[in-house]
Amino acid sequence: MKIIKVKCLAPTRLDNYLMQQFPALNPGRLNKALRENKIKLNGKKQPLSTRVMAGDEIKLFILDDQLEANQRVEGPAWKNARCPAEVVYNSPQLLVVNKPAGLPVDGPEDDTLLNRALLYLSKENEYSEESLYQPALCHRLDTGTSGLVLIAKTPEAEQVLLEAIKERQVRKTYLCVTFGRPLPPDGTLGGYLLKDADRGLVRILEEQKPGAKEVRTEYETLAVSGRLALLKVRLITGRTHQIRAHMASIGCPILGDSKYGNNAANRELKLKYQALCAWELVLPNFTQPDFASLSGKSFRAPKPWYYSQILDGTLK
Repeated sequence: MKIIKVKCLAPTRLDNYLMQQFPALNPGRLNKALRENKIKLNGKKQPLSTRVMAGDEIKLFILDDQLEANQRVEGPAWKNARCPAEVVYNSPQLLVVNKPAGLPVDGPEDDTLLNRALLYLSKENEYSEESLYQPALCHRLDTGTSGLVLIAKTPEAEQVLLEAIKERQVRKTYLCVTFGRPLPPDGTLGGYLLKDADRGLVRILEEQKPGAKEVRTEYETLAVSGRLALLKVRLITGRTHQIRAHMASIGCPILGDSKYGNNAANRELKLKYQALCAWELVLPNFTQPDFASLSGKSFRAPKPWYYSQILDGTLK
């Protein structure tokens, strides 16, 4: 933690003051730090637009290596990713990586999943600044969700994989913990999902309304522990926040979910991110000869930490 006593001649925006003091910081990093309660002004969380004055106290709960400008390497952002991606599978067409919870898949920051993947490929001599094609994300995960992500390594792979995902040919299975036990223990949830873009939320509706899209989610209870249930969930459709909103709609929100969940329970159990992991991906049988080696392949992420803790009753 760093404690800064503000010294300025005139009131200055909090974000501008911090970027003046620490040139390595940028708006993306500051917004993420604020969301994670890592910036306190006079002991309180305040908007980055707040004006600071001489004598104010700022506390930063940000690692030193993120604050020190001289550690940033000149060049593309991927060179400044914190570490290479954790790779589950690598072939000439496809990279499958395991995303940790809390890491954005992409965005304005240097340390993103895509940049970690590019750093990995660079170290394997498979990618450089001069490469004609930059490997691309084929789908996304919420920042707080962990698990597998497909990254295309060629334009052809990007086209084929995006089409397969669009046609729901890639089978996606998740592991999660819910606050509350679903009844029945196994089932299929239906309904319609409506986005609320202004609030960054979605809602599950029983009847279709303009703008709402059909959603279907299969779930299976693997184990229970006290108030909690460990589920295996398969997406039949794949919409924004689908699992999170669907489970919350039946009174069993994902543990750790700050948008749709039980925040009192999240604080009690000290969960920072939702207990949701994209655990398994199964590819379809491709008709294209160049992709025959990928036909029917399945990939699994390591089971998340909460899996064993539900089984042994540590988390309840």
